[in-house]
Amino acid sequence: MSNLKEVSEAKLCEPIREGKWAIREIVGHLYYWDKFNLENMLPLMMEGADLPKFPEHDKHNKEAMTFLKNNSVKSIIDSFVVTRKELKDRISSVDENIRFTIGGGKRQFSGESFINIFIKHDTHHLKQINEKLHNQ
Repeated sequence: MSNLKEVSEAKLCEPIREGKWAIREIVGHLYYWDKFNLENMLPLMMEGADLPKFPEHDKHNKEAMTFLKNNSVKSIIDSFVVTRKELKDRISSVDENIRFTIGGGKRQFSGESFINIFIKHDTHHLKQINEKLHNQ
């Protein structure tokens, strides 16, 4: 993701399609979810814990855009890279045998299955970024 800093700021700030976010906002969106998980979910990942429900997505995404409003593209990319590395390092240290639920649900999660929720989400956004960078 840090290789995005080599792309012109203008390209990173133009919407990927009409009515859609720019790469800047996509990276900020991913960063803000990582920040949420790092601060609110990871510290609670203990055996038998019931983690809080995820925030309402549209509200959380709007919050992310407000939070990132005055940040440069490069600082958003840097924040994402640092936060993703920390999330990856800390989630890897969660004992693989620990099971927890989320928001009062019955489904049991491990650190790995928790992260798998976000892999599909990340893949979707990485595809959007790559299409924007390589198809224009």
